[in-house]
Amino acid sequence: MEQLNKVELRGNVGSVKLQTGVNRNGARITVATNLAYHDKEGNPVIETQWHNVIAWESRGIRDLENIKKGDKVYVVGRLRYQKFTGQDGVERLQTDIVANRVVLLDEDDTLNVEM
Repeated sequence: MEQLNKVELRGNVGSVKLQTGVNRNGARITVATNLAYHDKEGNPVIETQWHNVIAWESRGIRDLENIKKGDKVYVVGRLRYQKFTGQDGVERLQTDIVANRVVLLDEDDTLNVEM
């Protein structure tokens, strides 16, 4: 059986922290996705999830400095889990999406610029 670790997101950028590496640049991007539904009483509910995305400039990802808060993006990547111990001594699990493609979208969610 073939194994697969793939994530696709389409959402809004919350923050961008650019990183400069020796051979290439990168960014840590937070992306919010919304799920809209109605509860038992018929009231509309919007559930927001925040995702941590790590992107390094490559063939599928260019010009990370053009991404800003509020932009709509399409991200393709893989999940990565990391355990670490916080300053308070508590062990935590961090989930990141390591991107291999980041695309900036127009307001109507159509392709604008391939990053």
